[in-house]
Amino acid sequence: MTDREEEPRVVIRDKRRIDPTSGTVRVPAGEQPAGARPGVHPAGEQMSEHETTADGGQPTVVDDDLSRQLAERTEDLQRVTAEYANYRRRVDRDRQLVVDQAAERFATQLFPIVDDIERARDHGELTGGFKSVADRILGLLDGLGVEAFGKAGDPFDPSLHEAVIHDTSTEVDVPTATTVLRQGFRRGDRVLRTAMVAVTDPEHPVAAAPAEGVTDGTAPAQPGEGPAAD
Repeated sequence: MTDREEEPRVVIRDKRRIDPTSGTVRVPAGEQPAGARPGVHPAGEQMSEHETTADGGQPTVVDDDLSRQLAERTEDLQRVTAEYANYRRRVDRDRQLVVDQAAERFATQLFPIVDDIERARDHGELTGGFKSVADRILGLLDGLGVEAFGKAGDPFDPSLHEAVIHDTSTEVDVPTATTVLRQGFRRGDRVLRTAMVAVTDPEHPVAAAPAEGVTDGTAPAQPGEGPAAD
């Protein structure tokens, strides 16, 4: 650098609309000449696909790769959503299973107490404060959805009853639980404890009707045949 200060540059812009040399009308920068089509440059070149049209709209560009990526992401999202829904169902099912098992274990521990309550009821000793406690215990079973079953006169059902005594009588036509020695309990369709009963069988069981086409071994009599004459 020198000690002499640099003189400022002077810039002169020619803003005349008429070219003094050719006499033609000049077009300011950023404008199109009259009659020019939108999207076409003064030199006649088409606008590139990344330039904006005269009305401000952007030309539509179909990108196959972008569409494919969008479809893949959509499939991934659907798969994750389905997996999460299955996971929630499994969690809810496992949670309900744990609740059911806990309720059944607790109810099973109350069964011996309920047996004592029923024996006290049969002997007329279920009175006073003991009756209030007994009612609260029985209310716990009701709250758990546990119900007792097994009454005298019920038809014997091996899936519900445990037979400990057998006898016969002409007063019954089918095996019947005539005496209930211990109540059974169930929760919904699940049997928690079978009922202990005495079963009375019919003295003369009714034979099952033979199936059609089954005989007792004797040939049926033919028409016209009868016992041989002596």
